[in-house]
Amino acid sequence: MTTLLVAEHAGGTLNDATAKALTAAVALGSDVHVLVAGKGVQGAADAAAKLSGVAKVLVAESDALEHHLAEPMAALIVGMADRYDAIVAPATTNGKNTLPRVAALLDVMQISDITAVVDAETFERPIYAGNALQTVKSGDPKKVITVRTSTFAAAEAGGSAPVETVAGTDGPGLSEFVGEELSKSDRPELTSAKIIISGGRALGSDEKNSGKSSFRSPTRSAQPSGPRAPRSMPVMRRTTGRWVRPARSSPRISTLPAAFPARSSIWPA
Repeated sequence: MTTLLVAEHAGGTLNDATAKALTAAVALGSDVHVLVAGKGVQGAADAAAKLSGVAKVLVAESDALEHHLAEPMAALIVGMADRYDAIVAPATTNGKNTLPRVAALLDVMQISDITAVVDAETFERPIYAGNALQTVKSGDPKKVITVRTSTFAAAEAGGSAPVETVAGTDGPGLSEFVGEELSKSDRPELTSAKIIISGGRALGSDEKNSGKSSFRSPTRSAQPSGPRAPRSMPVMRRTTGRWVRPARSSPRISTLPAAFPARSSIWPA
């Protein structure tokens, strides 16, 4: 069984998510080939070759692959899929954009966001917003897997894998790159942080913790800016023996629980 790991990189630099996804790929128990696709990616390919556990690095360069669009990336991976029993990528923006298309073209189920590898066919992944873990066993002939990199240690350097050039692709012509705008923020980048200290109001402020180890809680700073999303269900409260629903800006059809008789309820028109 041979595994293809799709590398995550930017600006010619290999992302740390690749080294973490490599740890999951090695746990499948087979040789791992790392695919570095893009344009001007030789530096990232050389860095991938130095990771322990990599058997071979494949470099694919073309104009269509420069911006990691899902359509040309998926076409490249599917064209190589016959040689591999598993295709793995970190669950980054690029990985979550490309691998679902790969799974659809191969007509297999994607196993998303795994946090542990039990064996080559069995994996653990979080469900219900992380409140439960699900054990998944796949009988598909090819496994398409995205890895939650925060739960895997990064593979160490020390390897010397050969680097091989493979043919790039022009893609199916279904999409084209128009442009990008990068936003700058002083908020922490949680996906690449090595240590996260999560606190909140109960831990106080930096001033209150003077003399102790200084920290800044990312809990609030990690929240998205802008107005909060509305609740999915109306909030019910009881007043003077009756259950009422707060007024909403838009009408919504709701059903009162059967435990409360209709005569004791007030609903806005």
